[in-house]
Formats: sequence, C-alpha cells, structure tokens
Amino acid sequence: MLPMMFVNLAVADVDKARDFFTRAGFSFDEMFCDPGTLCMTINEKTKVMLLHRRRFAGYSAGPVADPDDGREVLLALEAGSRAEVDRRVDAALEAGATELRPGEDLGFLYTRTFRDLDGHGWEVLFMDPGAIPQDADS
Repeated sequence: MLPMMFVNLAVADVDKARDFFTRAGFSFDEMFCDPGTLCMTINEKTKVMLLHRRRFAGYSAGPVADPDDGREVLLALEAGSRAEVDRRVDAALEAGATELRPGEDLGFLYTRTFRDLDGHGWEVLFMDPGAIPQDADS
C-alpha cells in the first residue's frame, strides 16, 4: 500500500490562501482545516497542508524560509493533457499568481509554472512517454 504524503507550506494569510487555491481549482478536506491550517487535496494519497507562518514555525524547528529569497521547493503536479496544464495555470494566474518562468514545450513534455500568493513555486506538467525521441544508436 502506498503511504500518504503531506507537503507542508507556510502561508501569511490562511483565508487568502483558501480563496486563491479555490479559484485555482483545488479543494480542501474540511476535517483537517481550522483557522490556522488548510488541508488541500491533491489526490487520495497526497495533501498540501497550508499552515499559518506561526504554526509552520512551530513544526519546522527552525526559521521559516522566505520564498522571495530563493526556492525552498518546487511542487510539480501532473496534468492529464496540455489543455489541463493551461487551464490550471491560467486559473492560478487569474487568481493572483505570477509566472515563475516561461513555459516549456519539449514535444513529449509540456510545463508551465507559477508562484502562489506566498511565493511558493508550482509546476504543472503533461508528459507523453510515447513521444520521447528514441536515439537511433540505441
């Protein structure tokens, strides 16, 4: 059985984070939400815990990184199609995200990225392994 994975991110304003990620197309597991914490569902086995910076600091056993000073993590989400990549990233940009870097189209891999309201980096990607170029010498 695959274990669950919980990614924890610090946010400055839990209510603004909820509004942003809802507008970007995500949902929340209300059983694990409170005024200082949101439990955002990625899939059945993956959740992103959006913790107010004070609460995050209590768990992190160290200073909270400032995403404006550098990337502490890049969260990559797979999409089912190129159109889904565009829908997700466009929704995030319309909700207030900013582009992290220009999108990339390698034929077999299509990616776009954004920074959320707290500066965390997100990448949405579609990969078609059948379209990976095969080396003629292999």
